[in-house]
Amino acid sequence: MADLEKIKQLREETAVSMGECRKALDEADGDIEKAKDVLRKMGRSLAEKRLEKEAKSGIVYSYLHSNNKIGVMIELRCESDFVAKSEDFKTLAHELALQITAMKPKFISPEDITEEDLAKEKEIYTAQLEESGKPKEMFSKIMEGKIEKYKEENSLMTQVWVKDSSKIIKDLFDEIVSKIGENIKVSKFTRYEI
Repeated sequence: MADLEKIKQLREETAVSMGECRKALDEADGDIEKAKDVLRKMGRSLAEKRLEKEAKSGIVYSYLHSNNKIGVMIELRCESDFVAKSEDFKTLAHELALQITAMKPKFISPEDITEEDLAKEKEIYTAQLEESGKPKEMFSKIMEGKIEKYKEENSLMTQVWVKDSSKIIKDLFDEIVSKIGENIKVSKFTRYEI
């Protein structure tokens, strides 16, 4: 059984509930660093379970870049008004707005990319490949890689987080979901630039 001081320390460092901290410390045999990894893994499974819950509350967050030439509006949803008013939720909205400002995603997730958009990209890549002089038998493999990269770079949830290149935005979401215990989703966003 994990001792109370370690549970308190882990709670302070992760902001996860005392009960979850105790379980993680028990599983990690009292090692705080291992317990953090256990919590991250638990966060992923918790995030997957929370996806089934309806996100009917939330906020509309706006961000205007310091140069006054880029602005972002984002609709971020959650399950309860209590969470919508929390600092963690508002911080997530701000981080997402900064990501959208910097990385210019076109879609929320790869599933949102239409067949029409993919067909357009394939047409462009085909023309590039034909002019490249590469063997035609390599085209399909190269095309597959280019399409996957297009999906990753143009979908907010699969983009590398600008503040921590070891994470993608989906990882950030999973951490927040495990911390607050509610389903969170981006309903839509708009990026303006002059």
